[in-house]
Amino acid sequence: MEKVLVSACLMGQKVRYDGSDVKEESDAFQQLVSMYDVVAFCPEVAGGLPIPRVPAEIVGGTSSDVLAGKAKVLSKDGVDVTDAFVKGAQKTLQLCLEQGITQAFLTEKSPSCGSSQVYNGAFSGTKIIGQGITTALLRQNGITVHNQHQVNL
Repeated sequence: MEKVLVSACLMGQKVRYDGSDVKEESDAFQQLVSMYDVVAFCPEVAGGLPIPRVPAEIVGGTSSDVLAGKAKVLSKDGVDVTDAFVKGAQKTLQLCLEQGITQAFLTEKSPSCGSSQVYNGAFSGTKIIGQGITTALLRQNGITVHNQHQVNL
C-alpha cells in the first residue's frame, strides 16, 4: 500500500500549538486515509517545539525566504523559533525520502503546513496567500502537498 504523509493533528493527535487537534472527519478524507498507509507526523513537534506552545507566524517574507535565511518565524511573544521550524521541515523531508512518500495532506493555515494560506505575520488573524515552511521544502523536493480540503478521489 502506498504511503502518504498526513499532519498528525488531522489524524486526531493533540499536537497543535494549543494542545488540541483538528481531526478531519469528512467522508472524503476518511476514505482517502483508508486507501493509504498513513504516516502521521508533526513538523513542529519534530523540530523540538513543546505542546502547548505560543502561536507563531512567518515574519518578514515568505516560507521560501525563511528557508533561505532571509525571513524568520516568530512566536506571538517575540521569540525567534525559526530554527525549530526549519529543523522540523528538514526532518519531514527526510522522513518522506526515507519512506518513499511522494504526497502529503497537511493542515491549512499553519506556518509549517499551510499549502495555500498562512497568517500574515502580524498576529491579527488575517490570512494571506502563501505556504508553510514544511510545505515549501517538500514542494522544492518534488513532493506534492495538499491541504485537508483538497481530497480528490
